[in-house]
Amino acid sequence: MQSTARASLIRWDNKVPEIAASFWIIKILSTTVGETAADFLAVDVGWGTGRTTALTAALLIAALVLQLRQGRCVPWIYWLCVVLVSVVGTQITDLLTDSLGVSLYLSSAVFAAALVAVFLVWWKVERTLSIHAITSRRRELFYWGAILCTFALGTAVGDLATEALGLGFVNGSIAFGVLIAVTYAAWRLGGNAVLTFWVAYVLTRPFGAAIGDLLTQDRTYGGMGLGAATTSAVFLVLIVSLVAVAQHRLRREAV
Repeated sequence: MQSTARASLIRWDNKVPEIAASFWIIKILSTTVGETAADFLAVDVGWGTGRTTALTAALLIAALVLQLRQGRCVPWIYWLCVVLVSVVGTQITDLLTDSLGVSLYLSSAVFAAALVAVFLVWWKVERTLSIHAITSRRRELFYWGAILCTFALGTAVGDLATEALGLGFVNGSIAFGVLIAVTYAAWRLGGNAVLTFWVAYVLTRPFGAAIGDLLTQDRTYGGMGLGAATTSAVFLVLIVSLVAVAQHRLRREAV
């Protein structure tokens, strides 16, 4: 009985959803939406990179404030933050590359260094990087700082691979998919759970972005030409449906 109560307490206190297949599915869908929604707002709507970044950053701050005020994991709030972080992370990289002319090699290196710095400070202060122990405001701030770095890094690495290195959308999707599979295999074979989680978290960003570009870009550029609006709408419906299931399950378990 005591062990059951303790397990329940850990589940409710931790601010990250259970790491299951549904978690990774929603994560990949969110990264794709981050890519397509950013393109839709900046290009199709005509807001441009600067205005899109400012608006989505404001929405992200509001969502994070709501997230931080919760005493437990609330799936729809958590995933709203992830989607917005994905959009903002995409816009940060696009702003540096397209508007400021920063090399993708440089931005990838800077974001990788920033992520390592977050992890080093997080470890020094908390002595753990486990996403199963996000049980305090300080740990949650470290967690979301790392998440933002992973999205910015993943966007830069994805653009570097598919555009600068010429892999293209199809080969880029395959390459990052293979790397994710290798990471999963490493975890199954006894690899460090924290390390493999964060490696997979970074890799799912360029994987989802490559899929998003493959679906949205014109056929002359190697895409399928579905458009950013259609792709974003379809993927958002899928995300909302999966999050609704997770929210319902959580409420049922709480009864």
